[in-house]
Amino acid sequence: MKITHCKLKKSIQKKLLQFFVLEVTARSAADLLGIHPNSAVLFYRKIREVINHHLSLEADTVFDGSIELDESYFGGHRKGKRGRGAAGKVAVFGILKRGGKVYTVVVEKAKRETLIPVITKKIMPDSIVYTDCLSSYDVLDVSGFTHHRINHINGIENFWNQAKRVLRKYNGIDRKSFPLFLKECEFRFNFGAPSEQLKVLRRWCGI
Repeated sequence: MKITHCKLKKSIQKKLLQFFVLEVTARSAADLLGIHPNSAVLFYRKIREVINHHLSLEADTVFDGSIELDESYFGGHRKGKRGRGAAGKVAVFGILKRGGKVYTVVVEKAKRETLIPVITKKIMPDSIVYTDCLSSYDVLDVSGFTHHRINHINGIENFWNQAKRVLRKYNGIDRKSFPLFLKECEFRFNFGAPSEQLKVLRRWCGI
């Protein structure tokens, strides 16, 4: 999947790709390039769709070794409690291979019946799995994994913090679009420095 049928000049497309990598918002990029804001917003959406496509091709890659599992909640300005069970929030489950990549998926609820199918598909048996004390993870103790419970899971918590920093500047994202923005955050975490991200996106987008 590449970006095709785009009416913007190639030079503008290349600049927008650079701005995207540097976390410049679409509207700010449009202002800097002298193009209509909607053109930049649409182009950014196409970039996210390309990212989502290529990450979905890697979704069946199985993690092994030392793995961190955690869930987090995103979205909304609705008042009320924060964290687990927060009203109006989107639940996201994350799996991080220590020293490697992160994998994320939007889930309806952080319950055992929702999380375990993802865990068993994504993690090799006999792996060392680190979680917090959520009861949904109790089944891991008898599921062929070496299971450790710890209070703070630093690696994946770093990812959550980075993702929320990236998403904060968008001033709210509708639920339908949220998975694309989530995969953008996953991409940024997994592909390191901006120079590497730009190189990968130029290849994926065909720009």
